[in-house]
Amino acid sequence: MSDSKQRLRLAILMGGPSPEHDISLATGSLIARHIDRSKYDVREVSIPKDAKWEVPNNIDVAFIAMHGEYGEDGTIQALLETVNVPYTGSGVAASALAMDKVKSAELFRARGMSVPDYLSVEYAEWKIVPYKTVGAVRRFGYPAIVKPVDCGSSVGVTVVQATAQLADALTTAFSFSPRVMIQKYISGHEVTCGILDEGGQTKPVALPPTQIIQRQAKFFDYSAKYTQGATEEITPPRLPLTTIQKIQETALAAHRALGCSGMSRTDMIVADDDIYVLETNTIPGMTATSLYPQAAAVAGIPFTQLLNKLIQEAITRKRHA
Repeated sequence: MSDSKQRLRLAILMGGPSPEHDISLATGSLIARHIDRSKYDVREVSIPKDAKWEVPNNIDVAFIAMHGEYGEDGTIQALLETVNVPYTGSGVAASALAMDKVKSAELFRARGMSVPDYLSVEYAEWKIVPYKTVGAVRRFGYPAIVKPVDCGSSVGVTVVQATAQLADALTTAFSFSPRVMIQKYISGHEVTCGILDEGGQTKPVALPPTQIIQRQAKFFDYSAKYTQGATEEITPPRLPLTTIQKIQETALAAHRALGCSGMSRTDMIVADDDIYVLETNTIPGMTATSLYPQAAAVAGIPFTQLLNKLIQEAITRKRHA
């Protein structure tokens, strides 16, 4: 690592082969604009869609600004560990587990959290015996959410209202992943809650949750997430204090169950006096419309300070590994 009186050499990794390539570039660019240049010698590394690249030489720490496949599933984390470079966010195992919506749902249920009913479908199974999937979905009913098991940003997600729409929704989801999750649609208050985990002796802290009210889409889809004005985002939510506290407790429980580090953001539905966990994102978006930095700002943590906390956590974690 460079001398303590010098700026740390920081690589911001963005892009990559996932369908979220462009969002990742936006995240990385925004991070680069807000990094404290008095602390860090910044190198922006745009990874192409074919993922053919080399880790820059003489890097002290990497800020992973990549969503979805390769960036959020443990792949790039494993690569950085092989070259002994500390990186922001969760480690290999936690990243891979959080990225798999089925495995993480199983874990959440095992830890006592509420999860909407779901089933997992392999592409080969659907093509050979489609009636089996149709029958299984009827057991928990419509509407249902059809989504790729291992994509983020609501890529390839469809709300299905009836059996007649199921085949098209599965075709869309299977175009992004060989495994698909079909989950019962829960009507309620859509909320999300970020966790800031500075590591060491500091306990993870739940940021103020955000309530998401759709203005156009039926759910928080790709367009709603990244289009200015598509949603009304209220931080903290217009919900009872006891409910807000339970949302924060649930996000903390999900973060800990997965073994996350640095940061995470868990999406939930508040309904029927319960909180249903949908999924946990280990690398939340950092664009101008992203919820994680907005929540941090409400908590009194400016964006530049937030970035510094995440980088310092990466260095501390590596030091104590």
